[in-house]
Amino acid sequence: FQTIGETALSKIIGIPLGWIMYFLYNFIPNYGICIILFTLLTKIILFPTGYKSQLGSARMQALNPKLAKLKKQYANNQQKLAEEQQKLYSQEGVNPMGSCLPMIIQMIILYGVFYVVYRPLSHILRLSGDVINQATDIIINKGYYTKSQMNSRGELYILQAVKEHKEDFASLGENFVDKVSEFKNTFLGIDLGSIPTIHPDGGWTKTAIALVMIPVVSGLVQLLYTIYTQYKTRKMNPAMAGMGAMNIVMFIMPLFSVWLAFTVPAGVGFYWIWSTVFAFVQSAVLYAYFTPERLKVIAEKDKEKKKNKKPGFMQKMMDQQAAMLAQQEEAKKAGRHDYSAETEGMSKSEKQIYNRQLINEARKRMAEKYGDEYKEDNGEDNDD
Repeated sequence: FQTIGETALSKIIGIPLGWIMYFLYNFIPNYGICIILFTLLTKIILFPTGYKSQLGSARMQALNPKLAKLKKQYANNQQKLAEEQQKLYSQEGVNPMGSCLPMIIQMIILYGVFYVVYRPLSHILRLSGDVINQATDIIINKGYYTKSQMNSRGELYILQAVKEHKEDFASLGENFVDKVSEFKNTFLGIDLGSIPTIHPDGGWTKTAIALVMIPVVSGLVQLLYTIYTQYKTRKMNPAMAGMGAMNIVMFIMPLFSVWLAFTVPAGVGFYWIWSTVFAFVQSAVLYAYFTPERLKVIAEKDKEKKKNKKPGFMQKMMDQQAAMLAQQEEAKKAGRHDYSAETEGMSKSEKQIYNRQLINEARKRMAEKYGDEYKEDNGEDNDD
C-alpha cells in the first residue's frame, strides 16, 4: 500500500477523485468533513448500481423455491440441473453474479482513495511537483526523514515537517509555508495522515487512542453491516441458514477492514467507516422498499422489457453455457460417451479441435436464436 500511488490504475481512479476532494475542500476547508461528503457523494452517484445489485439479490432470493424444486428434481443429474438453472435465470432476467459488481466498484474506488490520501499536497493544495521535490530534498538533508520514508509517504511527512519546522522551508516562499501549515488534515483532533499503531511513540495519549479507534470502529461497523445483511438474507431465504462456508467468507471482511486501517493513513480507515455506514443506510432503505409484492411487479415489467430488448453480453454467455449443457445431454441420449471418454486418447491439438467444435455449435445456436451474424472459429489464429 505504501507504493500504491505509483500504479497506472491508482492514477486513473485517483486523479478524478483528487479533483472532487479539491473542490470539496475549497467549499469546506476541513479534511475529515470533506472525506465524509466525498463518501456520501460517491454513494449517491453509484446508487443505481447498488439498487440493481440489491434488486438482483432480492429477486434471486425470490427464485429460491423454484431453484430448490429443480435441485430436488435433478438431484442425480448435475448437468441437467445446471442447464435448467440457467434457463430459469434467463426466463426471469436474473444475473446470479450481479451482486458482485458493487463490491468490485467499491474496491476500485478504495484504490483511488489511497492515491488521494497519500498525496494531499498534489490533489487538495494543488502544489507543483517541483515545489514538492524541493521540500523533499530539504527534509532529507535536515535528516527529519530518510529517502526511503519519503518515497513511501512523502507528502504526509512534508505536512508534518512544515508544521513543526516552518523556518526550514522559508526558501520555498511564504505561500508554500502558509498553505501547508494551515492545511486542516485533522478531524476532532485526529491526524488523518498518521498511520494507527498499537505502539505509539509518545505513549497512549488521547490522540493516540483516538487514532487506534479508527481501525477498531471500522471493523465493528463492517461486522454490524455483515450481521444485518445476513439476518435479512436468512429471513428472506431460510434455506441459507446452514451455509457455514459462506458465513465464514462474509465475516472475513470485518477482519480485512481492521487490518487495512492499521496499514494505511487514518484517512483511508475514516473513509472506510463512512462508506460502510452509508452502505448500511442504503441497504436498510432498499430492503424496506423491495417487498414481495413490489418484486413481483418489477419482475413482470422486466419480462415485458426483455421481449423487445436485445440480450446483453452476460445473458448471451449464460444462454451459451445452457446450450453447451443441452448439447452434452443430447449426446448422452444419442448413446455417445461423456466428454472424458470422448476425448480419451486424443492429443492436445485434437482436444483443441474437438472443444472448438463444441463451442462453435453452441455459438451457432445462439446466433440463430438472437439473429446475430455467426462466424465460425476455425482456430487459424491460435493453432501452430
